[in-house]
Amino acid sequence: MAVTTAARAAVTAPAPPTTPPHGLPRRTVRPVRSTPSGPTPPSTGAPLNRLPSADVLDKVRDIPLYRASVERGDFPVLEKPEIARDFPANWMTPELERALETGDAEFVLSTGTNHARMQLIRPPYFLLRSYYRLWSEHPELGALWHAEARRVSLTTVLATEHVARVNARKPGATPGERWLDDRTLYLNRQLDPAGWDRAEVERMLAEIREVSAAHPTGAYLLDCSSYHLAHLARKVTEWDLWDRFPRPAGIIHAYEYTPLNVRAYLRTHFDCPIVDLFGSTELGYLFYSEGEGRYRPYLHDMSVELIPVEPGSGIHSLIVTSVRNPYMPLVRYRSGDCVRTADGSADPERIVSFCGREKELLATPEGPVAQADLDTRVTAASPRVFLHQLHLTGEDRSELWCTTFDGKPFTPDETAELATSVAALTGRSCHVEHRDHVPIGRSGKYAWLAAPK
Repeated sequence: MAVTTAARAAVTAPAPPTTPPHGLPRRTVRPVRSTPSGPTPPSTGAPLNRLPSADVLDKVRDIPLYRASVERGDFPVLEKPEIARDFPANWMTPELERALETGDAEFVLSTGTNHARMQLIRPPYFLLRSYYRLWSEHPELGALWHAEARRVSLTTVLATEHVARVNARKPGATPGERWLDDRTLYLNRQLDPAGWDRAEVERMLAEIREVSAAHPTGAYLLDCSSYHLAHLARKVTEWDLWDRFPRPAGIIHAYEYTPLNVRAYLRTHFDCPIVDLFGSTELGYLFYSEGEGRYRPYLHDMSVELIPVEPGSGIHSLIVTSVRNPYMPLVRYRSGDCVRTADGSADPERIVSFCGREKELLATPEGPVAQADLDTRVTAASPRVFLHQLHLTGEDRSELWCTTFDGKPFTPDETAELATSVAALTGRSCHVEHRDHVPIGRSGKYAWLAAPK
């Protein structure tokens, strides 16, 4: 998620453990089985209801939300509004009541950066444990993690502010403290990274140097929104500050979709593994990329299925069954994320891209268009595009707002190619506009699509 997607939220309690929780059972929930057997018919967008495996049923049969499904013997896709209906009574069991009393479970809110904020129940440090465990086991990052490389996080200001609020509740707290624990420092203090001035960039670089100097070999891991890191790299280049920027030993972007041009731009500046993680606040992490860019599942206590958003579109909704969170197991939960597979099939083993959010799909005469579809066209037309945002200006018209890495306007050929390619994709005429600035959203993330107000 993009994960995308989200890490999409920080933890909600102080002083998390610095050692990942090893020894947890490393198993994958058996996939849900069709009822009746056989593939989902291609002639309809409505999925067949499915029954979870016996071990999943054992974990959910006493939860009020699932009682009717257990009795019927089928589980429809679980939507976010259903999770919130009659909350928390719809999740309450004697075990959960005891966990809330002892502090083994807690109430938290999702960040709301990709959908309305949703109340959740989970163990303390649930997302952080998922994050640290994945890092510790990743084939390219694990050795660095076990060598005590610290983590610098460059992402939305909302995440930084959350860490500061959590720290403010600690006894003897220092106002504005941005260390999440003894391994992770959050850097960003502004909503829009385009507004970082030289003093702010030098402050962040100085803090990175301190983290780097604390390790015997200077190693540290840079956790980031790829957009934020690209903004930093542009400003460091503009002000010739690379000699003050110790290079990370590994980069992880896990907060939102990363455009192809941004990926390529980061690789020109950083000669280290650059890993993409996908997950969400309520689920933890589900997939990770390796150096060659291939996504691999990270599905202990989980399974996934894909449902076409529209027959023949090649875009699938990601449906997740997870008992990783014992207090709020999710059965056939619609995450809201879309994926494409190598052959267009609904085989989760063939996922090749996480292509955006389902609620942001653009309807066109040729079928739905996802964020990644537009990104592919833009990248092919010009490798100089940094930020881009499609504005719908009428029933059959659009504007494509773009910034460039070098700040220079497009050539006539680039403009023509962008306009032609985007028009062919969307079925709308397209006016291309080079801009010095594309506004960032209140969440600290960029929207790829803007409808008329």
